[in-house]
Amino acid sequence: MQTQLADFIAGTAEGREANAILRSCSHCGFCSATCPTYQLLGNEDDSPRGRIYLIKSVLEGNPASPATQLHLDRCLTCRACETTCPSGVNYHRLLDIGRHQVDQQVPRSLSQRGLRWLITTVMPRRSLFGPLLRLGQWFRPVLPASLQEKIPRRPRSSGPLPTPQHNRTMLLLEGCVQPAMAPNINRATARVLDAIGISLQPTPGAGCCGALRQHLSAQEAARDDMRRNIDAWLPRLEAGAEAVVINTSGCAPQVKDYGKVLASDAEYAQRAAKVSAASFDLAEILVREEETLLSRLNAGKSSLSGRKVAFHSPCTLQHAQGITAVVERLLSAAGCELLPVADSHLCCGSAGTYSIFQPELSQQLRSDKVAALSANQPEIIATANIGCLTHMAPVANAPVKHWIELLDEALTQA
Repeated sequence: MQTQLADFIAGTAEGREANAILRSCSHCGFCSATCPTYQLLGNEDDSPRGRIYLIKSVLEGNPASPATQLHLDRCLTCRACETTCPSGVNYHRLLDIGRHQVDQQVPRSLSQRGLRWLITTVMPRRSLFGPLLRLGQWFRPVLPASLQEKIPRRPRSSGPLPTPQHNRTMLLLEGCVQPAMAPNINRATARVLDAIGISLQPTPGAGCCGALRQHLSAQEAARDDMRRNIDAWLPRLEAGAEAVVINTSGCAPQVKDYGKVLASDAEYAQRAAKVSAASFDLAEILVREEETLLSRLNAGKSSLSGRKVAFHSPCTLQHAQGITAVVERLLSAAGCELLPVADSHLCCGSAGTYSIFQPELSQQLRSDKVAALSANQPEIIATANIGCLTHMAPVANAPVKHWIELLDEALTQA
């Protein structure tokens, strides 16, 4: 694709990055076949190729319009197009750049600005989000059904945390909303790693990975999130911690991209690259420790033996990270019977804050996904991301759990 970027961006780091991405696109259209919004809406401007042309037009100096903003907003950032693309187009980075430039040209309504401010202020801060969620849970029974669905019920007891006792240590990205919404996920992660001889170190000062703010065009605030985490993690990594473990697949691609996003930051570029290189999805950690894990599992006697499980692989696991068939293999080793799921490459519609800003499309995608997962009557639906879990749980016919909770249960029963 030939480009001629406008002066306002051509000489910047983002401009150079965007130009390289645009030039890598051969506009073949293969991406449209796997794009959820294009399949639902049938509009070329709601396909990856169409959005690339819209972004190209803006970066070449043509004015953005509210319609341009709408088509970019409708993108889930599921990155299924990147899995399909034969040219390796780094679409998600181009989308971040395009959204930021369009938002500078097209003012949002007061209500939209207020909602975005509220989300980017409250959700990344555990100290604010946790108390507000608990307040919402107290009033949940009297709220409208549409709001009740957004507020999960108060979680059951999440069990004990193991006492750090092993020479091998790792760090855990605890997340911003997960500790309040589903605290058992982090505790189950700690127990499973403890069972294979790895202790998790606390990392005071670490917080939100930055993805939430970055996808809402609050780019400098997102970079501040990244820098804060680097400051918290890097000294511990240099002191001997083996890795940063990420059990929320929606956060892992962001942390793995720190080195790229902060490449032009003279103070943080090298430090960010070191943190990214040491950061792994939980599935990547456990598959490396598979022999030890399997020796601890007693699948034949586990309470999970023969349980029918449908696994929803989040877009951030299979597309953004390219991790496929790993979680399924581990669950099978724990004794689960993995059921086939049609159109397993498609998004559930959660996509971070997408369900808040694009509720109709989100709910349609969720209905299709839950129907596919439920087709073979699973006893449990498993997934790898807190967003997918809380999005699907209100309408699913089976309990929706993080896959690490199932391994934790199997190890407890072994």
